[in-house]
Amino acid sequence: MGFFKSFFSGKAESAADEKQKNDQKRFEIFKYDGMRAQRMGRSDYAIKCFVEALQLQEDFETMGYLAQTYIQTGKLDEARELLQRMTQAEPEHIPTLLTLANVCYMQEDYPAMAEAAQQAIRIEAGNAMGHYLLGKAENGQGNGLMCVAHLTKAIVLKDDFIEARLLRAEALIQMHQFKEAEEDIEAILSHNSEEESALLLQGKLKESTGAPDEAEKCYRTITELNPFNEQAYLALGQLYITQKKLSEAIALFDEAIDLNPEFAAAYHERGRAKLLNGDKEGSMEDMKKGLELNPKEGEHVNGEYSNQPIGRQTDILGL
Repeated sequence: MGFFKSFFSGKAESAADEKQKNDQKRFEIFKYDGMRAQRMGRSDYAIKCFVEALQLQEDFETMGYLAQTYIQTGKLDEARELLQRMTQAEPEHIPTLLTLANVCYMQEDYPAMAEAAQQAIRIEAGNAMGHYLLGKAENGQGNGLMCVAHLTKAIVLKDDFIEARLLRAEALIQMHQFKEAEEDIEAILSHNSEEESALLLQGKLKESTGAPDEAEKCYRTITELNPFNEQAYLALGQLYITQKKLSEAIALFDEAIDLNPEFAAAYHERGRAKLLNGDKEGSMEDMKKGLELNPKEGEHVNGEYSNQPIGRQTDILGL
Protein backbone atom coordinates (compact mmCIF):
# COMPACT_ATOMS: atom_id res chain seq x y z
CA MET A 1 0.00 0.00 0.00
CA GLY A 2 2.87 2.36 0.83
CA PHE A 3 4.31 1.86 -2.64
CA PHE A 4 1.04 2.65 -4.42
CA LYS A 5 0.39 5.67 -2.20
CA SER A 6 3.87 6.97 -2.90
CA PHE A 7 3.46 6.25 -6.62
CA PHE A 8 0.16 8.12 -7.04
CA SER A 9 1.27 10.93 -4.73
CA GLY A 10 4.40 11.36 -6.79
CA LYS A 11 2.38 11.54 -10.00
CA ALA A 12 0.06 14.19 -8.50
CA GLU A 13 3.01 16.28 -7.37
CA SER A 14 4.64 15.91 -10.77
CA ALA A 15 1.44 17.07 -12.51
CA ALA A 16 1.15 20.06 -10.17
CA ASP A 17 4.77 20.99 -10.82
CA GLU A 18 4.23 20.68 -14.55
CA LYS A 19 1.15 22.93 -14.39
CA GLN A 20 3.05 25.49 -12.35
CA LYS A 21 5.89 25.50 -14.90
CA ASN A 22 3.43 25.89 -17.78
CA ASP A 23 1.59 28.72 -16.01
CA GLN A 24 4.89 30.49 -15.33
CA LYS A 25 5.91 30.11 -18.97
CA ARG A 26 2.55 31.45 -20.20
CA PHE A 27 2.76 34.34 -17.72
CA GLU A 28 6.18 35.34 -19.03
CA ILE A 29 5.02 35.12 -22.66
CA PHE A 30 2.00 37.35 -22.00
CA LYS A 31 4.04 39.81 -19.91
CA TYR A 32 6.85 40.28 -22.42
CA ASP A 33 4.50 40.31 -25.42
CA GLY A 34 2.63 43.08 -23.62
CA MET A 35 5.85 45.02 -23.04
CA ARG A 36 6.80 44.72 -26.72
CA ALA A 37 3.32 45.77 -27.83
CA GLN A 38 3.48 48.77 -25.48
CA ARG A 39 6.81 49.88 -26.97
CA MET A 40 5.37 49.52 -30.47
CA GLY A 41 2.36 51.66 -29.58
CA ARG A 42 -0.13 48.77 -29.84
CA SER A 43 -1.84 49.67 -26.60
CA ASP A 44 -5.01 47.57 -27.01
CA TYR A 45 -2.98 44.40 -27.57
CA ALA A 46 -0.64 45.32 -24.70
CA ILE A 47 -3.62 45.64 -22.35
CA LYS A 48 -4.94 42.20 -23.39
CA CYS A 49 -1.53 40.63 -22.77
CA PHE A 50 -1.06 42.25 -19.37
CA VAL A 51 -4.58 41.28 -18.27
CA GLU A 52 -3.95 37.65 -19.29
CA ALA A 53 -0.62 37.67 -17.47
CA LEU A 54 -2.19 38.99 -14.27
CA GLN A 55 -4.86 36.30 -14.35
CA LEU A 56 -2.01 33.81 -14.10
CA GLN A 57 0.09 35.69 -11.57
CA GLU A 58 -0.45 38.85 -9.45
CA ASP A 59 2.84 40.44 -10.45
CA PHE A 60 3.47 43.98 -9.18
CA GLU A 61 5.68 44.97 -12.11
CA THR A 62 3.10 43.81 -14.65
CA MET A 63 0.40 45.72 -12.79
CA GLY A 64 2.55 48.83 -13.18
CA TYR A 65 2.90 48.29 -16.94
CA LEU A 66 -0.86 47.81 -17.27
CA ALA A 67 -1.61 50.93 -15.21
CA GLN A 68 0.77 52.94 -17.41
CA THR A 69 -0.95 51.67 -20.57
CA TYR A 70 -4.39 52.46 -19.15
CA ILE A 71 -3.23 56.03 -18.47
CA GLN A 72 -1.77 56.38 -21.98
CA THR A 73 -5.08 55.31 -23.50
CA GLY A 74 -7.21 57.52 -21.25
CA LYS A 75 -8.71 54.62 -19.28
CA LEU A 76 -8.36 56.51 -16.02
CA ASP A 77 -10.96 54.60 -13.99
CA GLU A 78 -9.23 51.30 -14.77
CA ALA A 79 -5.82 52.81 -14.02
CA ARG A 80 -6.96 54.20 -10.70
CA GLU A 81 -8.54 50.92 -9.59
CA LEU A 82 -5.35 49.04 -10.47
CA LEU A 83 -3.10 51.58 -8.74
CA GLN A 84 -5.21 51.30 -5.60
CA ARG A 85 -4.69 47.54 -5.69
CA MET A 86 -0.97 48.16 -6.03
CA THR A 87 -0.92 50.46 -3.00
CA GLN A 88 -2.61 47.71 -0.99
CA ALA A 89 0.00 45.19 -2.16
CA GLU A 90 2.93 47.52 -1.44
CA PRO A 91 1.71 50.40 0.77
CA GLU A 92 5.12 52.10 0.94
CA HIS A 93 5.92 52.11 -2.78
CA ILE A 94 6.15 55.86 -3.37
CA PRO A 95 6.13 55.87 -7.22
CA THR A 96 2.75 54.11 -7.18
CA LEU A 97 1.32 56.69 -4.78
CA LEU A 98 2.61 59.56 -6.93
CA THR A 99 1.18 58.00 -10.08
CA LEU A 100 -2.15 57.53 -8.29
CA ALA A 101 -2.09 61.21 -7.28
CA ASN A 102 -1.53 62.21 -10.91
CA VAL A 103 -4.44 60.05 -12.10
CA CYS A 104 -6.70 61.62 -9.46
CA TYR A 105 -5.59 65.04 -10.74
CA MET A 106 -6.58 64.09 -14.29
CA GLN A 107 -9.97 63.05 -12.91
CA GLU A 108 -10.19 66.35 -10.98
CA ASP A 109 -10.60 64.40 -7.73
CA TYR A 110 -8.44 66.74 -5.66
CA PRO A 111 -9.22 65.33 -2.17
CA ALA A 112 -8.14 61.84 -3.32
CA MET A 113 -5.09 63.36 -4.99
CA ALA A 114 -4.15 65.09 -1.73
CA GLU A 115 -4.61 61.84 0.20
CA ALA A 116 -2.24 59.92 -2.10
CA ALA A 117 0.37 62.71 -1.99
CA GLN A 118 0.13 62.94 1.81
CA GLN A 119 0.68 59.20 2.10
CA ALA A 120 3.85 59.52 0.00
CA ILE A 121 5.07 62.37 2.22
CA ARG A 122 4.39 60.36 5.37
CA ILE A 123 6.69 57.66 4.01
CA GLU A 124 9.34 60.12 2.81
CA ALA A 125 9.05 63.63 4.25
CA GLY A 126 11.71 64.96 1.88
CA ASN A 127 9.96 63.88 -1.31
CA ALA A 128 9.80 67.02 -3.46
CA MET A 129 7.34 65.53 -5.95
CA GLY A 130 4.99 64.58 -3.13
CA HIS A 131 4.91 68.17 -1.85
CA TYR A 132 4.45 69.47 -5.40
CA LEU A 133 1.47 67.18 -6.02
CA LEU A 134 -0.03 68.09 -2.65
CA GLY A 135 0.34 71.77 -3.57
CA LYS A 136 -1.35 71.02 -6.88
CA ALA A 137 -4.22 69.31 -5.07
CA GLU A 138 -4.62 72.27 -2.70
CA ASN A 139 -4.66 74.60 -5.71
CA GLY A 140 -7.39 72.48 -7.30
CA GLN A 141 -9.46 72.91 -4.12
CA GLY A 142 -8.92 76.67 -4.07
CA ASN A 143 -6.61 76.63 -1.03
CA GLY A 144 -4.09 79.19 -2.20
CA LEU A 145 -2.13 79.55 1.03
CA MET A 146 -1.67 75.80 1.51
CA CYS A 147 -0.82 75.44 -2.15
CA VAL A 148 2.00 77.98 -1.82
CA ALA A 149 3.20 76.40 1.44
CA HIS A 150 3.64 72.94 -0.07
CA LEU A 151 5.14 74.26 -3.29
CA THR A 152 7.65 76.20 -1.20
CA LYS A 153 8.63 72.96 0.55
CA ALA A 154 9.07 71.29 -2.84
CA ILE A 155 11.30 74.14 -4.06
CA VAL A 156 13.39 74.11 -0.86
CA LEU A 157 13.98 70.40 -1.46
CA LYS A 158 14.67 70.87 -5.18
CA ASP A 159 15.71 74.38 -6.13
CA ASP A 160 15.47 73.80 -9.90
CA PHE A 161 11.91 72.41 -9.69
CA ILE A 162 10.53 74.42 -12.63
CA GLU A 163 6.97 73.04 -12.46
CA ALA A 164 6.71 73.92 -8.76
CA ARG A 165 7.97 77.47 -9.38
CA LEU A 166 5.52 77.91 -12.26
CA LEU A 167 2.55 76.76 -10.20
CA ARG A 168 3.64 78.85 -7.20
CA ALA A 169 3.95 81.93 -9.43
CA GLU A 170 0.48 81.25 -10.84
CA ALA A 171 -1.00 80.84 -7.35
CA LEU A 172 0.73 84.02 -6.17
CA ILE A 173 -0.66 85.99 -9.12
CA GLN A 174 -4.16 84.80 -8.24
CA MET A 175 -3.50 85.97 -4.67
CA HIS A 176 -2.22 89.35 -5.99
CA GLN A 177 1.22 88.68 -4.53
CA PHE A 178 2.85 90.08 -7.64
CA LYS A 179 6.34 90.79 -6.33
CA GLU A 180 6.78 87.23 -5.04
CA ALA A 181 5.36 85.80 -8.28
CA GLU A 182 7.80 87.88 -10.33
CA GLU A 183 10.72 86.44 -8.33
CA ASP A 184 9.71 82.90 -9.30
CA ILE A 185 9.23 83.85 -12.95
CA GLU A 186 12.60 85.62 -13.09
CA ALA A 187 14.29 82.63 -11.46
CA ILE A 188 13.00 80.41 -14.25
CA LEU A 189 13.81 82.84 -17.08
CA SER A 190 17.34 83.40 -15.72
CA HIS A 191 18.03 79.73 -16.54
CA ASN A 192 16.03 79.64 -19.77
CA SER A 193 14.92 82.94 -21.31
CA GLU A 194 12.74 81.04 -23.82
CA GLU A 195 10.68 79.07 -21.28
CA GLU A 196 7.23 79.55 -22.82
CA SER A 197 5.19 78.84 -19.69
CA ALA A 198 7.20 81.37 -17.70
CA LEU A 199 6.81 83.99 -20.45
CA LEU A 200 3.06 83.35 -20.47
CA LEU A 201 2.91 83.90 -16.73
CA GLN A 202 5.04 87.00 -17.08
CA GLY A 203 2.50 88.34 -19.56
CA LYS A 204 -0.35 87.61 -17.14
CA LEU A 205 1.60 89.34 -14.40
CA LYS A 206 2.14 92.42 -16.57
CA GLU A 207 -1.57 92.51 -17.39
CA SER A 208 -2.46 92.26 -13.70
CA THR A 209 -0.11 95.09 -12.79
CA GLY A 210 -1.36 97.47 -15.49
CA ALA A 211 1.38 97.05 -18.11
CA PRO A 212 -0.51 95.79 -21.20
CA ASP A 213 2.21 96.76 -23.68
CA GLU A 214 4.74 94.62 -21.81
CA ALA A 215 2.20 91.80 -21.61
CA GLU A 216 1.71 91.97 -25.38
CA LYS A 217 5.48 91.78 -25.86
CA CYS A 218 5.61 88.60 -23.74
CA TYR A 219 2.83 86.94 -25.72
CA ARG A 220 4.35 88.00 -29.04
CA THR A 221 7.69 86.53 -27.97
CA ILE A 222 6.01 83.18 -27.36
CA THR A 223 4.20 83.11 -30.72
CA GLU A 224 7.50 83.92 -32.46
CA LEU A 225 9.27 81.12 -30.56
CA ASN A 226 6.42 78.68 -31.12
CA PRO A 227 3.60 79.58 -33.52
CA PHE A 228 1.65 76.57 -32.24
CA ASN A 229 1.43 77.74 -28.63
CA GLU A 230 -2.34 78.08 -28.37
CA GLN A 231 -2.36 79.63 -24.89
CA ALA A 232 -0.23 82.54 -26.11
CA TYR A 233 -2.66 83.24 -28.97
CA LEU A 234 -5.61 83.09 -26.57
CA ALA A 235 -3.93 85.38 -24.05
CA LEU A 236 -2.93 87.94 -26.67
CA GLY A 237 -6.31 87.88 -28.37
CA GLN A 238 -8.11 88.29 -25.06
CA LEU A 239 -5.81 91.21 -24.23
CA TYR A 240 -6.76 92.87 -27.53
CA ILE A 241 -10.45 92.36 -26.77
CA THR A 242 -10.01 93.92 -23.33
CA GLN A 243 -8.32 96.89 -24.99
CA LYS A 244 -11.16 97.04 -27.56
CA LYS A 245 -8.67 96.34 -30.36
CA LEU A 246 -11.27 94.14 -31.99
CA SER A 247 -9.88 94.13 -35.55
CA GLU A 248 -6.46 93.11 -34.21
CA ALA A 249 -8.07 90.36 -32.12
CA ILE A 250 -10.02 88.99 -35.08
CA ALA A 251 -6.90 89.03 -37.31
CA LEU A 252 -4.90 87.25 -34.62
CA PHE A 253 -7.51 84.51 -34.23
CA ASP A 254 -7.68 84.20 -38.04
CA GLU A 255 -3.95 83.46 -37.90
CA ALA A 256 -4.36 80.96 -35.06
CA ILE A 257 -7.16 79.12 -36.89
CA ASP A 258 -5.09 79.00 -40.11
CA LEU A 259 -2.36 77.27 -38.09
CA ASN A 260 -4.83 74.90 -36.43
CA PRO A 261 -8.31 74.63 -37.97
CA GLU A 262 -9.36 72.47 -34.96
CA PHE A 263 -8.63 75.24 -32.44
CA ALA A 264 -12.07 75.39 -30.77
CA ALA A 265 -11.26 78.11 -28.23
CA ALA A 266 -9.98 80.40 -30.99
CA TYR A 267 -13.34 80.17 -32.78
CA HIS A 268 -15.08 81.01 -29.51
CA GLU A 269 -12.91 84.05 -28.85
CA ARG A 270 -13.06 85.24 -32.45
CA GLY A 271 -16.84 84.98 -32.21
CA ARG A 272 -16.75 87.11 -29.07
CA ALA A 273 -14.62 89.74 -30.82
CA LYS A 274 -16.94 89.71 -33.85
CA LEU A 275 -20.01 90.19 -31.67
CA LEU A 276 -18.42 93.17 -29.93
CA ASN A 277 -17.47 94.49 -33.38
CA GLY A 278 -21.10 94.35 -34.57
CA ASP A 279 -20.85 91.16 -36.66
CA LYS A 280 -23.60 89.08 -35.05
CA GLU A 281 -23.91 86.63 -37.95
CA GLY A 282 -20.16 85.93 -38.06
CA SER A 283 -20.16 85.61 -34.29
CA MET A 284 -22.87 82.93 -34.36
CA GLU A 285 -21.01 80.98 -37.06
CA ASP A 286 -17.84 80.96 -34.97
CA MET A 287 -19.71 79.95 -31.83
CA LYS A 288 -21.36 77.06 -33.69
CA LYS A 289 -18.02 75.90 -35.09
CA GLY A 290 -16.37 76.08 -31.66
CA LEU A 291 -19.15 73.96 -30.16
CA GLU A 292 -18.88 71.40 -32.98
CA LEU A 293 -15.16 71.01 -32.29
CA ASN A 294 -15.54 70.96 -28.52
CA PRO A 295 -19.08 70.28 -27.24
CA LYS A 296 -17.89 70.71 -23.65
CA GLU A 297 -17.34 74.37 -24.44
CA GLY A 298 -21.11 74.73 -24.35
CA GLU A 299 -21.01 74.23 -20.60
CA HIS A 300 -19.14 77.54 -20.28
CA VAL A 301 -20.72 79.79 -22.89
CA ASN A 302 -24.02 81.43 -23.71
CA GLY A 303 -25.30 83.17 -26.80
CA GLU A 304 -24.33 86.61 -25.53
CA TYR A 305 -20.70 85.72 -24.74
CA SER A 306 -21.20 87.23 -21.31
CA ASN A 307 -19.21 84.45 -19.65
CA GLN A 308 -15.56 84.69 -18.69
CA PRO A 309 -13.23 84.25 -21.68
CA ILE A 310 -11.91 80.75 -22.16
CA GLY A 311 -8.47 80.39 -20.64
CA ARG A 312 -9.26 82.80 -17.80
CA GLN A 313 -11.82 80.66 -16.04
CA THR A 314 -9.28 78.19 -14.75
CA ASP A 315 -5.61 78.14 -13.88
CA ILE A 316 -3.44 80.07 -16.29
CA LEU A 317 -1.25 77.12 -17.19
CA GLY A 318 -3.60 74.31 -16.22
CA LEU A 319 -0.92 73.03 -13.82
